[in-house]
Amino acid sequence: MQPRERILDTALALFHKQGYNSTGINQIIAESNVAKASFYQHFKSKDELCAAFLNKRHDVWFARLGEFTAKSRTAKTKVLAAFDFLELMNETEDFRGCSFLNLLSEIPAEKTAILLIMQRHKNELREHFTLLLEDAPLADHVYLLFESAIVESQLFRSQWPVKKAKSIVHKLIR
Repeated sequence: MQPRERILDTALALFHKQGYNSTGINQIIAESNVAKASFYQHFKSKDELCAAFLNKRHDVWFARLGEFTAKSRTAKTKVLAAFDFLELMNETEDFRGCSFLNLLSEIPAEKTAILLIMQRHKNELREHFTLLLEDAPLADHVYLLFESAIVESQLFRSQWPVKKAKSIVHKLIR
């Protein structure tokens, strides 16, 4: 694996597990087994690495969601499967929650480039539900239930918020 990919994969794991502010560049360099000069050849700053991390996390997350829901036949079953995917993510990532929302609380408001990447991710999730349901107001309800399920399941380290949100969505979608 090339140094840039090792750095990015290491950042992906560490930022998601430890948080952005708790992860230092020196730790990323050490754990990705690259020279400091190599790090700065690929990323001018931690913020630039953060942007690359968010873009990669976005791509990986949506690819996994797509794979997970691909077997579902109807819009309703695809949307409900998204909540099952959320349960799987909670199990495999130890209720770590959303990388984008976790990072939002760690960065200052003036880091607009990073904020725009976060907003793009959330807008694409809203659009995903809108395309499936062909009903923007309903899709917004689903999106907000999905997002709250992420946060609440992280807070309580439990699947009950996901299950409850899925139950509500099941009743909302005809």
